[in-house]
Amino acid sequence: MAVKWHGGHSSSVLCLNVSAEGLVASGAERGELALWDGGGSAVAQLRLPQEEDVTSVVFSARRPSTLYTSHGETVSVLDVRSLQEPLQRFHVNEEEINCLSVNDTDGFLAAADDSGAIKVVDLESKKVSRTLRHSNICSSVAFRPQRPQSLVSCGLDMQVMLWNLQKARPLWTTNLQECEVEQESPQSAGQLFNPPLAHSLSVASCGNVFGCGAQDGKVRIFRVTGVRFERELQFQAHSLGVSQVLFMPEAYWLLSGGNDGKVLLWDVSGNVGKQQKSPAKSLPRRKAQAAASSRKDGKLNKVASNEHPGVVPKLSIEHGEKVNWLSYAEIKGSRRVLVADQTSSVSAYPLPEP
Repeated sequence: MAVKWHGGHSSSVLCLNVSAEGLVASGAERGELALWDGGGSAVAQLRLPQEEDVTSVVFSARRPSTLYTSHGETVSVLDVRSLQEPLQRFHVNEEEINCLSVNDTDGFLAAADDSGAIKVVDLESKKVSRTLRHSNICSSVAFRPQRPQSLVSCGLDMQVMLWNLQKARPLWTTNLQECEVEQESPQSAGQLFNPPLAHSLSVASCGNVFGCGAQDGKVRIFRVTGVRFERELQFQAHSLGVSQVLFMPEAYWLLSGGNDGKVLLWDVSGNVGKQQKSPAKSLPRRKAQAAASSRKDGKLNKVASNEHPGVVPKLSIEHGEKVNWLSYAEIKGSRRVLVADQTSSVSAYPLPEP
Protein backbone atom coordinates (compact mmCIF):
# COMPACT_ATOMS: atom_id res chain seq x y z
CA MET A 1 0.00 0.00 0.00
CA ALA A 2 1.05 3.57 -0.56
CA VAL A 3 2.57 5.71 2.15
CA LYS A 4 1.51 9.32 1.62
CA TRP A 5 4.01 12.11 2.19
CA HIS A 6 2.10 15.19 3.35
CA GLY A 7 3.10 18.65 4.48
CA GLY A 8 5.51 19.72 1.77
CA HIS A 9 3.08 21.32 -0.67
CA SER A 10 -0.31 22.96 -0.96
CA SER A 11 -0.52 22.54 -4.76
CA SER A 12 -0.27 19.71 -7.30
CA VAL A 13 3.20 18.09 -7.29
CA LEU A 14 4.70 18.16 -10.78
CA CYS A 15 8.20 16.65 -10.49
CA LEU A 16 10.53 14.58 -8.31
CA ASN A 17 14.19 13.63 -8.06
CA VAL A 18 16.36 11.73 -5.57
CA SER A 19 19.97 12.60 -4.73
CA ALA A 20 22.81 10.10 -4.40
CA GLU A 21 22.52 10.64 -0.63
CA GLY A 22 18.81 9.74 -0.56
CA LEU A 23 17.36 13.23 -0.24
CA VAL A 24 14.14 13.68 -2.23
CA ALA A 25 13.25 16.96 -3.96
CA SER A 26 9.76 17.76 -5.22
CA GLY A 27 8.48 20.70 -7.22
CA ALA A 28 4.87 21.82 -7.41
CA GLU A 29 2.64 24.48 -8.88
CA ARG A 30 2.99 28.13 -7.77
CA GLY A 31 6.74 27.94 -7.19
CA GLU A 32 6.67 25.40 -4.37
CA LEU A 33 9.83 23.38 -3.74
CA ALA A 34 10.25 20.85 -0.92
CA LEU A 35 12.96 18.52 0.38
CA TRP A 36 12.10 15.24 2.11
CA ASP A 37 14.09 12.78 4.18
CA GLY A 38 13.82 9.03 3.63
CA GLY A 39 11.01 8.77 6.14
CA GLY A 40 8.78 11.08 4.13
CA SER A 41 9.12 14.11 6.40
CA ALA A 42 9.45 17.52 4.77
CA VAL A 43 12.78 18.93 5.99
CA ALA A 44 12.87 22.19 3.99
CA GLN A 45 10.58 24.29 1.83
CA LEU A 46 11.05 27.26 -0.48
CA ARG A 47 8.78 29.32 -2.72
CA LEU A 48 10.63 30.41 -5.86
CA PRO A 49 10.28 33.92 -7.31
CA GLN A 50 7.18 34.87 -9.33
CA GLU A 51 5.51 31.67 -8.03
CA GLU A 52 5.96 29.98 -11.39
CA ASP A 53 5.25 26.23 -11.54
CA VAL A 54 8.30 24.11 -10.70
CA THR A 55 8.41 21.74 -13.68
CA SER A 56 11.67 19.81 -13.18
CA VAL A 57 14.19 19.15 -10.39
CA VAL A 58 17.55 17.40 -10.90
CA PHE A 59 20.36 16.74 -8.42
CA SER A 60 23.97 16.91 -9.55
CA ALA A 61 25.52 13.44 -9.77
CA ARG A 62 28.92 14.69 -8.59
CA ARG A 63 27.73 17.24 -6.04
CA PRO A 64 24.57 15.86 -4.41
CA SER A 65 24.02 19.06 -2.45
CA THR A 66 23.47 20.96 -5.73
CA LEU A 67 19.91 21.00 -7.10
CA TYR A 68 18.89 22.37 -10.51
CA THR A 69 15.28 23.56 -10.63
CA SER A 70 13.23 24.86 -13.54
CA HIS A 71 10.38 27.32 -13.02
CA GLY A 72 8.91 29.23 -15.94
CA GLU A 73 11.73 30.09 -18.33
CA THR A 74 14.36 30.05 -15.57
CA VAL A 75 16.74 27.46 -14.10
CA SER A 76 17.73 28.14 -10.49
CA VAL A 77 20.75 26.45 -8.90
CA LEU A 78 20.22 25.73 -5.20
CA ASP A 79 22.27 24.40 -2.29
CA VAL A 80 20.06 21.92 -0.43
CA ARG A 81 22.17 22.24 2.73
CA SER A 82 20.74 25.74 3.09
CA LEU A 83 17.62 26.09 0.99
CA GLN A 84 17.50 29.84 0.46
CA GLU A 85 18.00 32.22 -2.43
CA PRO A 86 19.39 30.50 -5.56
CA LEU A 87 23.18 30.46 -5.89
CA GLN A 88 22.73 31.37 -9.54
CA ARG A 89 20.08 31.54 -12.23
CA PHE A 90 20.10 30.77 -15.93
CA HIS A 91 17.50 32.55 -18.04
CA VAL A 92 18.35 31.21 -21.47
CA ASN A 93 15.06 29.62 -22.55
CA GLU A 94 12.36 31.71 -24.24
CA GLU A 95 9.36 29.62 -23.15
CA GLU A 96 8.41 27.44 -20.18
CA ILE A 97 10.90 24.66 -19.44
CA ASN A 98 9.48 21.12 -19.27
CA CYS A 99 12.51 19.00 -18.41
CA LEU A 100 16.09 19.30 -17.15
CA SER A 101 18.99 16.87 -17.44
CA VAL A 102 22.56 17.14 -16.18
CA ASN A 103 25.29 14.88 -17.54
CA ASP A 104 27.16 12.61 -15.15
CA THR A 105 30.33 14.75 -15.16
CA ASP A 106 28.29 17.79 -14.08
CA GLY A 107 29.66 19.64 -17.10
CA PHE A 108 26.47 20.37 -19.04
CA LEU A 109 22.84 21.12 -18.24
CA ALA A 110 20.10 20.62 -20.86
CA ALA A 111 16.77 22.48 -20.57
CA ALA A 112 13.92 21.50 -22.94
CA ASP A 113 11.06 23.97 -23.43
CA ASP A 114 7.70 24.71 -25.03
CA SER A 115 9.26 26.32 -28.11
CA GLY A 116 10.91 23.00 -28.96
CA ALA A 117 14.36 24.29 -28.01
CA ILE A 118 16.87 22.43 -25.88
CA LYS A 119 19.33 24.92 -24.40
CA VAL A 120 22.59 23.24 -23.40
CA VAL A 121 24.47 25.26 -20.78
CA ASP A 122 28.19 24.78 -20.11
CA LEU A 123 28.20 24.77 -16.31
CA GLU A 124 31.83 25.89 -16.10
CA SER A 125 31.54 28.94 -18.36
CA LYS A 126 27.85 29.41 -17.42
CA LYS A 127 27.00 30.08 -21.07
CA VAL A 128 24.84 28.37 -23.68
CA SER A 129 27.11 26.10 -25.68
CA ARG A 130 24.48 24.70 -28.04
CA THR A 131 20.80 25.09 -28.97
CA LEU A 132 19.07 21.96 -30.27
CA ARG A 133 15.55 22.03 -31.72
CA HIS A 134 12.30 20.12 -32.11
CA SER A 135 9.52 21.50 -34.32
CA ASN A 136 7.01 21.42 -31.45
CA ILE A 137 7.08 21.32 -27.62
CA CYS A 138 10.11 19.36 -26.40
CA SER A 139 8.75 17.37 -23.49
CA SER A 140 11.77 15.35 -22.34
CA VAL A 141 15.56 15.32 -22.64
CA ALA A 142 18.12 13.00 -21.04
CA PHE A 143 21.90 12.71 -21.12
CA ARG A 144 23.14 9.16 -21.63
CA PRO A 145 25.05 7.66 -18.67
CA GLN A 146 28.80 7.31 -19.24
CA ARG A 147 28.53 9.41 -22.43
CA PRO A 148 28.64 13.05 -21.29
CA GLN A 149 28.48 14.47 -24.83
CA SER A 150 25.45 12.42 -25.90
CA LEU A 151 21.75 12.96 -25.19
CA VAL A 152 18.31 11.90 -26.41
CA SER A 153 15.10 13.93 -26.60
CA CYS A 154 11.45 13.61 -27.57
CA GLY A 155 8.51 15.92 -28.11
CA LEU A 156 4.99 16.65 -29.23
CA ASP A 157 6.25 16.65 -32.83
CA MET A 158 6.34 12.84 -32.40
CA GLN A 159 10.10 12.90 -32.98
CA VAL A 160 12.70 11.01 -30.96
CA MET A 161 16.23 12.32 -31.52
CA LEU A 162 19.81 11.35 -30.71
CA TRP A 163 22.27 14.24 -30.32
CA ASN A 164 25.98 14.80 -29.83
CA LEU A 165 27.02 18.14 -28.36
CA GLN A 166 29.64 18.61 -31.05
CA LYS A 167 26.87 18.93 -33.66
CA ALA A 168 23.82 21.19 -33.84
CA ARG A 169 21.82 18.73 -35.95
CA PRO A 170 20.57 15.40 -34.60
CA LEU A 171 22.67 12.34 -35.39
CA TRP A 172 19.50 10.28 -35.84
CA THR A 173 15.75 10.90 -35.78
CA THR A 174 12.69 8.69 -35.83
CA ASN A 175 9.10 9.83 -36.30
CA LEU A 176 6.82 7.68 -34.14
CA GLN A 177 3.77 8.29 -36.33
CA GLU A 178 5.56 7.23 -39.51
CA CYS A 179 6.62 4.01 -37.81
CA GLU A 180 3.01 3.37 -36.77
CA VAL A 181 1.65 3.95 -40.28
CA GLU A 182 4.13 1.48 -41.74
CA GLN A 183 3.20 -1.24 -39.25
CA GLU A 184 -0.54 -0.53 -39.08
CA SER A 185 -2.96 -3.39 -39.70
CA PRO A 186 -6.55 -2.74 -40.92
CA GLN A 187 -7.95 -3.80 -37.53
CA SER A 188 -5.94 -1.20 -35.64
CA ALA A 189 -6.13 1.65 -38.14
CA GLY A 190 -8.38 3.56 -35.75
CA GLN A 191 -5.54 3.96 -33.29
CA LEU A 192 -3.94 6.50 -35.63
CA PHE A 193 -6.48 9.04 -34.39
CA ASN A 194 -4.52 9.06 -31.11
CA PRO A 195 -1.13 10.23 -32.39
CA PRO A 196 2.03 9.14 -30.54
CA LEU A 197 2.94 12.51 -29.03
CA ALA A 198 6.06 11.67 -27.04
CA HIS A 199 5.89 12.72 -23.38
CA SER A 200 8.79 11.12 -21.54
CA LEU A 201 12.00 9.18 -21.99
CA SER A 202 14.53 7.48 -19.76
CA VAL A 203 17.94 5.96 -20.47
CA ALA A 204 19.01 2.67 -18.85
CA SER A 205 22.16 2.62 -16.74
CA CYS A 206 24.11 0.96 -19.59
CA GLY A 207 23.61 4.12 -21.65
CA ASN A 208 22.69 2.25 -24.83
CA VAL A 209 19.02 1.43 -24.21
CA PHE A 210 16.27 3.98 -23.68
CA GLY A 211 12.50 3.95 -23.38
CA CYS A 212 9.90 6.44 -24.59
CA GLY A 213 6.29 6.84 -23.43
CA ALA A 214 3.67 8.42 -25.68
CA GLN A 215 0.09 9.64 -25.81
CA ASP A 216 -1.11 6.49 -27.62
CA GLY A 217 -0.49 4.49 -24.43
CA LYS A 218 2.52 2.66 -25.86
CA VAL A 219 6.05 2.28 -24.55
CA ARG A 220 8.82 1.94 -27.11
CA ILE A 221 12.30 0.65 -26.30
CA PHE A 222 15.25 1.71 -28.47
CA ARG A 223 18.89 0.64 -28.63
CA VAL A 224 21.64 3.07 -29.62
CA THR A 225 24.29 1.67 -31.95
CA GLY A 226 26.94 4.20 -32.86
CA VAL A 227 25.31 7.30 -34.35
CA ARG A 228 21.83 5.80 -34.75
CA PHE A 229 19.23 3.90 -32.78
CA GLU A 230 16.87 1.07 -33.59
CA ARG A 231 13.54 0.13 -32.08
CA GLU A 232 13.86 -3.09 -30.10
CA LEU A 233 10.41 -3.42 -28.60
CA GLN A 234 6.98 -1.78 -28.53
CA PHE A 235 4.02 -2.66 -26.34
CA GLN A 236 0.67 -1.24 -25.22
CA ALA A 237 1.28 -0.24 -21.61
CA HIS A 238 -1.63 2.02 -20.63
CA SER A 239 -5.21 2.63 -21.76
CA LEU A 240 -4.50 6.38 -21.89
CA GLY A 241 -1.33 8.36 -22.54
CA VAL A 242 1.97 7.34 -20.94
CA SER A 243 3.07 10.41 -18.99
CA GLN A 244 6.27 8.98 -17.46
CA VAL A 245 8.84 6.24 -18.01
CA LEU A 246 11.79 5.53 -15.72
CA PHE A 247 14.50 2.89 -15.96
CA MET A 248 15.52 1.55 -12.57
CA PRO A 249 19.15 0.83 -11.62
CA GLU A 250 18.70 -2.85 -12.53
CA ALA A 251 19.33 -3.53 -16.18
CA TYR A 252 16.08 -3.14 -18.09
CA TRP A 253 13.51 -2.84 -15.32
CA LEU A 254 11.23 0.00 -16.43
CA LEU A 255 8.51 1.89 -14.55
CA SER A 256 5.70 3.58 -16.46
CA GLY A 257 3.00 5.94 -15.25
CA GLY A 258 -0.10 6.90 -17.17
CA ASN A 259 -3.07 9.18 -17.44
CA ASP A 260 -5.15 6.08 -16.62
CA GLY A 261 -3.96 6.35 -13.01
CA LYS A 262 -1.76 3.24 -13.15
CA VAL A 263 1.91 2.72 -12.33
CA LEU A 264 3.38 -0.41 -13.93
CA LEU A 265 6.71 -2.22 -13.56
CA TRP A 266 8.11 -3.99 -16.64
CA ASP A 267 11.06 -6.32 -17.10
CA VAL A 268 12.15 -5.90 -20.71
CA SER A 269 15.49 -7.72 -20.31
CA GLY A 270 14.15 -10.78 -22.12
CA ASN A 271 13.23 -8.68 -25.14
CA VAL A 272 16.10 -6.23 -25.44
CA GLY A 273 18.62 -7.50 -27.97
CA LYS A 274 16.47 -10.49 -28.93
CA GLN A 275 13.79 -8.85 -31.07
CA GLN A 276 13.99 -8.59 -34.84
CA LYS A 277 15.36 -5.10 -35.27
CA SER A 278 13.58 -2.60 -37.50
CA PRO A 279 15.81 0.42 -38.17
CA ALA A 280 14.32 3.72 -37.18
CA LYS A 281 13.65 5.97 -40.15
CA SER A 282 15.94 8.94 -40.62
CA LEU A 283 14.45 12.07 -41.34
CA PRO A 284 5.23 15.76 -26.25
CA ARG A 285 3.91 16.15 -20.61
CA ARG A 286 1.42 17.72 -18.60
CA LYS A 287 0.12 20.08 -21.31
CA ALA A 288 -1.22 17.35 -23.59
CA GLN A 289 -2.42 14.83 -21.07
CA ALA A 290 -6.02 14.03 -20.18
CA ALA A 291 -6.92 13.49 -16.54
CA ALA A 292 -7.72 10.00 -15.34
CA SER A 293 -11.45 9.43 -15.37
CA SER A 294 -11.81 8.20 -11.82
CA ARG A 295 -10.05 8.45 -8.49
CA LYS A 296 -9.36 5.40 -6.40
CA ASP A 297 -7.35 4.49 -3.37
CA GLY A 298 -3.91 3.25 -4.32
CA LYS A 299 -3.89 -0.52 -4.62
CA LEU A 300 -0.96 -2.80 -5.24
CA ASN A 301 -1.54 -5.93 -7.30
CA LYS A 302 0.80 -8.65 -8.47
CA VAL A 303 0.13 -9.45 -12.12
CA ALA A 304 0.12 -13.03 -13.37
CA SER A 305 2.71 -13.55 -16.07
CA ASN A 306 0.25 -15.51 -18.21
CA GLU A 307 -2.51 -12.88 -18.31
CA HIS A 308 -2.01 -12.23 -22.00
CA PRO A 309 0.68 -12.94 -24.56
CA GLY A 310 3.51 -10.51 -25.15
CA VAL A 311 5.03 -8.16 -22.61
CA VAL A 312 3.16 -8.11 -19.29
CA PRO A 313 3.90 -6.01 -16.20
CA LYS A 314 5.65 -7.56 -13.22
CA LEU A 315 3.64 -5.29 -10.97
CA SER A 316 0.52 -3.15 -11.39
CA ILE A 317 -0.29 -0.30 -9.01
CA GLU A 318 -3.80 1.13 -9.19
CA HIS A 319 -2.76 4.62 -8.14
CA GLY A 320 -6.03 6.24 -9.24
CA GLU A 321 -4.64 9.67 -10.18
CA LYS A 322 -3.02 10.86 -13.39
CA VAL A 323 0.74 10.47 -12.92
CA ASN A 324 2.80 13.66 -13.23
CA TRP A 325 6.21 12.19 -12.35
CA LEU A 326 7.93 9.01 -11.16
CA SER A 327 11.12 8.58 -9.20
CA TYR A 328 12.92 5.70 -7.52
CA ALA A 329 14.49 5.60 -4.07
CA GLU A 330 15.97 3.12 -1.64
CA ILE A 331 14.56 3.99 1.78
CA LYS A 332 15.90 2.19 4.86
CA GLY A 333 16.99 -0.74 2.73
CA SER A 334 13.72 -1.11 0.84
CA ARG A 335 12.96 -0.07 -2.70
CA ARG A 336 10.21 2.46 -3.42
CA VAL A 337 8.63 4.09 -6.42
CA LEU A 338 7.68 7.69 -5.65
CA VAL A 339 4.67 9.07 -7.49
CA ALA A 340 3.63 12.70 -8.01
CA ASP A 341 0.09 13.37 -9.19
CA GLN A 342 -2.66 16.00 -9.22
CA THR A 343 -2.68 16.15 -5.41
CA SER A 344 -0.33 17.98 -3.05
CA SER A 345 1.15 14.76 -1.59
CA VAL A 346 3.81 12.29 -2.77
CA SER A 347 2.98 8.57 -2.74
CA ALA A 348 5.62 5.92 -1.93
CA TYR A 349 4.95 2.31 -2.99
CA PRO A 350 7.11 -0.75 -2.19
CA LEU A 351 8.78 -2.52 -5.09
CA PRO A 352 9.79 -6.19 -5.33
CA GLU A 353 13.40 -7.30 -5.14
CA PRO A 354 14.98 -8.14 -8.52
